Amino acid sequence: MIDINKEIKSAMIAKDKVRLASLRAVKSAFILANTEKGAEELNLEGQIKIIQKQVKQRKEAAAIYKQQARSDLVQEELAQVAILESFLPDQMSETEVTEAVKEIIADLGAKTMSDMGKVMGVASKKLSANADGKIIAAQVRKLLT
Repeated sequence: MIDINKEIKSAMIAKDKVRLASLRAVKSAFILANTEKGAEELNLEGQIKIIQKQVKQRKEAAAIYKQQARSDLVQEELAQVAILESFLPDQMSETEVTEAVKEIIADLGAKTMSDMGKVMGVASKKLSANADGKIIAAQVRKLLT
């Protein structure tokens, strides 16, 4: 489990405003997830999913700011992305994802695009912590055609 309060405290002591803002946003998302109706206690896997979502949101925001020529805001968002990514497990390379997807396809005996849903279900569950869903889907689509 990620001890977000300890991380926030160390960011406060270091007077690292960007890190502190990033960690507070993550803590807020953790609290929100814990207080949702029917929510269970947040485990490490749940924390990682929340942080992945935060990273994705910041990358999307940076892209929008870049279109609007707001380089100051782009830099701030990308700095937060770097901080949040430090809490995520190492990401798989595209080659590693391809190999893992090939293995899953072989295990399931998938042959055509009609099997994509079955393959994606297993692949997403198995690889989601270490690979982006878009990359997984692209590899599944490429290997099944």
